[in-house]
Amino acid sequence: MAPLCFAYYCSGHGYGHATRVSAFACHLLNLPPEDKPTIHIISSAPKHVFVDSIARGAFYRYAEIDPVIVQPLAYRVDRQKSVDVLKLFLSKKDILLNEERQWLIDIQAHAVLSDAAFLGCLAAKAAGIPSILITNFTFDSVYSYLSSSVVDGSSPQQEIHLPPGPYSTLNGFPALVPDVPIAQSDLVPLVEQLHVGYRCADMLLLLPGYIPIPSFSVYPSLPSRDWVDLSWNQFHPHIIKFLEDTSSHRLYPSIPFSSSPNRVIPRSIMLAPLIVRPSTPSVYTVDGRSRFLSCLGVPTELHDPKHTKILVVSFGGQVFRTPSRPGSRLQSRILSRNTSPDLPASRTGSPISPANGLGISDLIPELRLPPQTSHPNISIQPSLSTISRLTDDELHPVTSPRLATSSHIWIPGAPPASKPLAPSPSDFSIPVLTTPPTPVETSDLNLDSRGDIDNAEEARLLPDASWIAIVCGVTKEQWLALDDGLDSDLPDGFFVAPKDVYMPDLTAIGDVLLGKLGYGTVSECVDSCTPFVYVSRPLFIEEHGLRLFLSRAGVGVELSRQSYEAGDWAAAVEEAWLKGKHLKSRKRTEAAVGVGSEVREMEGREMAKTVVRWTSDWWNAGVNR
Repeated sequence: MAPLCFAYYCSGHGYGHATRVSAFACHLLNLPPEDKPTIHIISSAPKHVFVDSIARGAFYRYAEIDPVIVQPLAYRVDRQKSVDVLKLFLSKKDILLNEERQWLIDIQAHAVLSDAAFLGCLAAKAAGIPSILITNFTFDSVYSYLSSSVVDGSSPQQEIHLPPGPYSTLNGFPALVPDVPIAQSDLVPLVEQLHVGYRCADMLLLLPGYIPIPSFSVYPSLPSRDWVDLSWNQFHPHIIKFLEDTSSHRLYPSIPFSSSPNRVIPRSIMLAPLIVRPSTPSVYTVDGRSRFLSCLGVPTELHDPKHTKILVVSFGGQVFRTPSRPGSRLQSRILSRNTSPDLPASRTGSPISPANGLGISDLIPELRLPPQTSHPNISIQPSLSTISRLTDDELHPVTSPRLATSSHIWIPGAPPASKPLAPSPSDFSIPVLTTPPTPVETSDLNLDSRGDIDNAEEARLLPDASWIAIVCGVTKEQWLALDDGLDSDLPDGFFVAPKDVYMPDLTAIGDVLLGKLGYGTVSECVDSCTPFVYVSRPLFIEEHGLRLFLSRAGVGVELSRQSYEAGDWAAAVEEAWLKGKHLKSRKRTEAAVGVGSEVREMEGREMAKTVVRWTSDWWNAGVNR
């Protein structure tokens, strides 16, 4: 048969889906010529997020193919807006489904691969071709969990109140609104439509950090709130036991193809390896590390890992932007092909590469703009001027606050964190989470400092003077403000990385990373053996699977949001470093001489071969039949 053609549907929610879709597409495109398929990536995530796979020959088509969970801040979910987005999408589902079905027929796709986009599975079944779900969770579980009784900030008085002036909004959007659970009766008919879509998938490849996939396994069923013990904020023991043995799962039967009702594919589940963007080997060498840090403005005397430890702070930017061409000042400070000679061309891409977060259309559905062409290989993204005009005229201006003031430091994507030893504004209060943090062993170091803050002890951002911090996700406006000297109040030892920094490399040079729990960050921390201090996203059920994965494959330490926002990071950072420093040291030694990367490459290649073989077998069986 002719070379296979895959349509790869990628959720536009966050950057983790996009980076792993691009990474696996690269594995498929690296197969020998006789097995190498054609890949079409369909997503509402910007084209530049997929630069690695596009450089290897993948085609990209912009399309609104899934709803998203609205997260105004990195670890906060807006339940009602999320449900509104879901309702709006489902009202257009049938029209979108017909468009995708016809497009699959037009490009003569042999199979659909889907990273959590239920519409892709529906379209595949309608087009009479098989589909493979490649993910660690599905959005029927995520939306179902919005009925959970956990309350993220129980009253308006417990919401963030920012000082007057340019800080009246966060990341250009209003401060938080009260969190109210969605009635289960309202969610059931909506979630059921997602569930039916996922039921159309014929095979499931479970990525590490997985949770139950209720469209494949009969047990456990929805609602997903029943999977979690809220008193401990973790999966019930019977759910954990279920996840440990996928071979015993009882699966739902296949849904027949309408065009070939007698053609049935036995559904199956396979465990997938860690799919992650690789770091550049040179960053593990002395010279490569020094060049990388120099690009970020870190003085030479702070480059030696024996004397300086690095905390990477990354909560993910909340807005995907397509900026105008950088000015000369910005170009001189942005990590680029010229300043990072060891960076492969496929990783440099456009001057600005993906932010780690949601698109602007995810936050405000009215801003979803159609592509200007329907050609499968071309998509023109809306310009920044277009987005700015819409937000100015129809909503609120999208502004970027300064990175620091005398009392707070703004981490892109997260609420402001207090700068220790400085007075806080009287109108600044910390949101209260009614669900306790995940329990930890009593032997863990500095346990008290990660729960309620001990006022007798000074809050500290960094453990001691041997640490520096590199903040990610800074906008162009903030970067230029630094050039102008407007952000002179950055804490001592803090540096900023431009938004186009290649995160796997920055994660690799870090001794500890502080951020939110998401697959992209977790996978890159595990791959680089970087200990992870995380702030919980209590309303995003995926995090329970990621916590289990971290506990088995890496180092994870939870930091309460109260401690994060009070600037009391040091104890958790030091605990994570002490737990993971030996593994990190070994990783650096081995990676510097090229040991270890071949394992990930081999695992990805074998998974790609499995997908190609499974699809070929399905088509050959049909021909023989």
